[in-house]
Amino acid sequence: MNAVRVCLYCQHPNAVDGEQCERCSMALPACEASVQARKLKRFQWFCLGLTLFCIVMFFWLPRDFY
Repeated sequence: MNAVRVCLYCQHPNAVDGEQCERCSMALPACEASVQARKLKRFQWFCLGLTLFCIVMFFWLPRDFY
């Protein structure tokens, strides 16, 4: 099975050893493992930020509903 890197702009599959997309000549992304690790790290930071935001809002917002 051939390994390919997919262009992020035109979704064209390219050879692993290429630096640019064969169709649109844009730079190809880094290897898939580093891209997945970066996405996971970004998701973790998002979840942490959302949690901190909810905690701050819990203490900041008024509790009188009636």
